Amino acid sequence: MLFNTYVFQVGLVAILLQRFRAVLLLSALYLMFSIILHSWLMNLRWLNSKAFIWTDGLLVLFVLQRIASVLYYYFYKRTSEYLGDPRLYEDSQWLREALAQPRQ
Repeated sequence: MLFNTYVFQVGLVAILLQRFRAVLLLSALYLMFSIILHSWLMNLRWLNSKAFIWTDGLLVLFVLQRIASVLYYYFYKRTSEYLGDPRLYEDSQWLREALAQPRQ
């Protein structure tokens, strides 16, 4: 949805990155935690599929991944609501102010 905005189409990607920095970082963090957690779980289960193996490190990673998931979904929902703002899809005063601000 970021690519469909007027701000992106006129080449002002820095403004979008500044506004959506938190959701982009949390998305990357959540993806990293999920990949590591599931890879570790699959590796443990591949080696011994009959036993239940749960290490302390795996527990810590599981808790971190679940905390990141709550934050990810909150920011994802907030971002989707923010992307419904019509100011992002047309030329407006706040965009001109945002352009003029770094130049001063």
